[in-house]
Amino acid sequence: QVQLAESGGGLVQAGASLRLSCVASGPAISNHAMGWFRQAPGKEREFVAAITMSVGLTLHADSVKGRFTISRDNAKKTVYLQMERLEPDDTAVYYCTSGSRRSYWESDYVDWGQGIQVTVSS
Repeated sequence: QVQLAESGGGLVQAGASLRLSCVASGPAISNHAMGWFRQAPGKEREFVAAITMSVGLTLHADSVKGRFTISRDNAKKTVYLQMERLEPDDTAVYYCTSGSRRSYWESDYVDWGQGIQVTVSS
């Protein structure tokens, strides 16, 4: 089981930037896909972005394309989510996740972090 720990969240104003980090520990993740999901109050958890750790192929949700970028550092077993031009609708708990393949679907991921709060004020 891969353990995941998120960091970098916080409270920012609309238009600001944040970078989330997710450090993996435990088994090797070089053949895994890592992803970010988010859950806003009263809403279902939704896909944000994913990346393959081996070659860095990415997926981004339409709602964040052009503003968010997922990247990884294999040596550090870390995945990042760079978030630019944040909007109040981006307010949510952001979860890091790991699975066997890059996917939009929550059911394809196995291990999850505890989540980290991102709040964007208008």
